[in-house]
Amino acid sequence: MDAETTTAAASQSKSQQAYHWIKNRIASQEFTPGYRLVLGSIAGELDMSVVPVREAIRQLEAEGLVTFERNVGARVSMVDDTAYRFSMQALSVLEGAATALSARALTADDVRRARRVNELMIETLAHFDPRAFTALNQEFHAILFGRCANPRLLELVQAEWARLGHLRDSTFSFVPGRAAESVREHENILVLIENGAPLAEIEKASRRHRSATLDAYLIHEHPDEALGLPVF
Repeated sequence: MDAETTTAAASQSKSQQAYHWIKNRIASQEFTPGYRLVLGSIAGELDMSVVPVREAIRQLEAEGLVTFERNVGARVSMVDDTAYRFSMQALSVLEGAATALSARALTADDVRRARRVNELMIETLAHFDPRAFTALNQEFHAILFGRCANPRLLELVQAEWARLGHLRDSTFSFVPGRAAESVREHENILVLIENGAPLAEIEKASRRHRSATLDAYLIHEHPDEALGLPVF
């Protein structure tokens, strides 16, 4: 039994190594949507058998990052625009609520830190890097909703952020022009918080800010479908 337990633990360890190795390459877009994942090649790269690689593929398939087709094999999933749209819509509601609930608890130092991050975002506009801008954008919003006293709401916001990371490396890669508008809206939200605006107004501004990014993407990628979309 001890030998079996040791073997199982080793197998699990290797499957997790393979899982993270593949997942990191999907996240970095080294393995792009549609990329065929050849188990034997990956196993050779990682110096392991195909068994743990197969287990890793199954885990990634369960998460929606990989699809398996009969007689074709495993491929990196194509980007699902519908899933992206739903996540952005959900995040606009969740993050807006979390920001409003956090607003009264934010300190002057929190606001200064958020404004400094926004200033760094403005500095990147001259030599725009979508990934760097997105990382700063996440940092900015994390400060604003970070003092929300509802832990469940925070969990939901962070879960949607993670889901978006799988669906889109950076929306600003598609609509770089949206970045300049985004930082102006950030400042507006900060002013509302500083001035003690009604929480409903802060929530509305935060929700519109998130929805505007989704709208910009849809207009760019799907102009016909974007017409007449409801405002969230």
